[in-house]
Amino acid sequence: MAIYHLHVKVIGRKAGSSAVAPAASRSGSRLRDERLGRDQDFSGKRGVVHSDLMLPDNAPEAWRDREQLWNDVEAFEIRKDAQLAREVEFALPREMSEAHGIELARAFVQGEFVGVGMIADLNVHWDRAEDGLPKPHAHVMLTMRSVDENGFGKKVRDWNRTEMVERWRERWAELANERLAELDIDAWIDHRSLDAQGIALEPQSQIGAPAKRIEVRGIVGEGGEADRAEMHREIARGNGARIIAGPSLGLEAVTQQQSTFTRRDIAKFAHRHSDGLDQFNEVVAAMREAPDLVELGQDARGEDRFTTRAIIDAEQRLHRAAERMAEGARHQVRDTERQAALARAEARGMVLSNEQADALAHVMDGRDLGVVVGHAGTGKSAMLRVAREAWEAAGFEVQGVALSGIAAENLESGSSILSRTIASLEHGWEQGRDLLKSSDVLVIDEAGMVGTRQLERVLSHAADAGAKVVLVGDPQQLQAIEAGAAFRSIHERHGGAEIGEVRRQREEWQRDATRDLATGKVGHALGAYRAQGMVHEAQTREQARGDLIERWDRDRQASPDQSRIILTHTNDEVRALNEAARGRMRAAGNLGDEVHVTVERGARAFASGDRVMFLQNERGLGVKNGTLGTIEQVSAQSMTVQTDDGRSLRFDFRDFNRIDHGYAATIHKAQGMTVDRAHVLARFLSWE
Repeated sequence: MAIYHLHVKVIGRKAGSSAVAPAASRSGSRLRDERLGRDQDFSGKRGVVHSDLMLPDNAPEAWRDREQLWNDVEAFEIRKDAQLAREVEFALPREMSEAHGIELARAFVQGEFVGVGMIADLNVHWDRAEDGLPKPHAHVMLTMRSVDENGFGKKVRDWNRTEMVERWRERWAELANERLAELDIDAWIDHRSLDAQGIALEPQSQIGAPAKRIEVRGIVGEGGEADRAEMHREIARGNGARIIAGPSLGLEAVTQQQSTFTRRDIAKFAHRHSDGLDQFNEVVAAMREAPDLVELGQDARGEDRFTTRAIIDAEQRLHRAAERMAEGARHQVRDTERQAALARAEARGMVLSNEQADALAHVMDGRDLGVVVGHAGTGKSAMLRVAREAWEAAGFEVQGVALSGIAAENLESGSSILSRTIASLEHGWEQGRDLLKSSDVLVIDEAGMVGTRQLERVLSHAADAGAKVVLVGDPQQLQAIEAGAAFRSIHERHGGAEIGEVRRQREEWQRDATRDLATGKVGHALGAYRAQGMVHEAQTREQARGDLIERWDRDRQASPDQSRIILTHTNDEVRALNEAARGRMRAAGNLGDEVHVTVERGARAFASGDRVMFLQNERGLGVKNGTLGTIEQVSAQSMTVQTDDGRSLRFDFRDFNRIDHGYAATIHKAQGMTVDRAHVLARFLSWE
């Protein structure tokens, strides 16, 4: 069961600390501490599986040397009580492989820390917990001052704000959950407190290694570590007593993250929420004998699996709400309104396939419940764009929701349906705002990712209000990251429209390859692209990057009217590719005079003719996170951009600076993007 842990602390000289010592410890290396005149040797440390110094673009290259970096920090900070570094420690989902865990950690660190100007010393540890299972976690030591090519500048006070820590906590949960869902892992993490999750258990304090040793050895004494160890045990003891008195508390906590669980899951939970062997056994026995426990039989691995009556009750309420909506028919759209919407789409060059037209007819048929399933690229968003126009012409108000912010943005950009997260929608309901009405149509995208409890709450509210709900999902993403595959169950009971034909690609072999990718047949898909001469191998990353830019440049000059994007996995690779592409543009004389400005991600050089990407939704400008365009004019104060949909936008940097070069993007950022050509820099360990 994935756990949530993210802890932030400051490493300061006031407590007698040195920045060099923790850097050596976290990286499992030997570093010379120049200020103290001694070696900090942790080279015998085990479990360090990845070490990485990640620098913003304008940092001196000398700081890629860990010893140099942290000794320079020590030399620069002269106060006796100086704050030397900030450390962020977070748990990685143990359900992931090492490679996926490292990739996830790097993406988080790049986006939240390096991207705003910090130097990050990232170290991933893949230790073993007491139960013998992996205990993966990451340590990130961060610089606290602005940096440029000349070295350190002023301390950035904004990085100390409580709001920043809350953002990091929330963003880590969001990013990890998105990756767990992509990997089809039935687990998720929640950054909210137990109280906010509705779990009546006291959150436990995190204790470090010294306190853990005190706890294990039973050492009695005074001081911070001993006090923290005792506090940890006291909280665990109190939680254990609560669970023994009311085992449903424990079962509810376990099923917050998974709808079914094993004896091992119960034991792991009991170990955390008990003090000593006797209480551990009592907690396990209470949960195993709880009247709410429901035994389901053995799974494919031969393990006994369980659920709770609360989950079964939620499923029953969900299906009662779905039944009521399936029987209702209060959202009829006249055929003339549907045909008018289709005609407007055709005038824009959008012609729906037979499958898309059938799906449109399904969601227009008046019933209060609609279900649409289809792979990525089959045109669900295009169909929904036409549906939105028809619904609004019929007098209905249309809004969209999805589990993650990225998915909500993609729904809105693809269908023009104003969208947000389900959590945001439910928060508004709790405040008495944005309650559904009978005139509302609610589109839930990536519905296969939504858990039983959450989907039940939304459908029950919609059924009570008389609103219409349209569930849209990918048949290969039917495992919810919370509890239960609710979407699959509703589709099986009530049917729906299915779109199987890939529309995003024009050629048949490309459509087949896309379908193979969607269904996990990666080898077949790559084989098809290889047969067409579209897979190019290189021995090194640098060679691959150079070859890709060469092909991108030839393609750009041969087909200047076509749209294109370069895609890769990480933000640091994106920056390198952006600079390489700009170099080709500059050499060809396609860029104007450069203007150096500081934007949200740091110092950048922009010129007329540059491709740019907007990095944040901004309703005033009418742009989304991921909107692409070309610079028409730029000065030190403002920029004018022609977006790819033909609009000319001018803005001042003091009002909006969430913009960067747009030749390349991460694959994650490109979700929902449609271009004529994509050049992908990928690393494949194996595709068997």
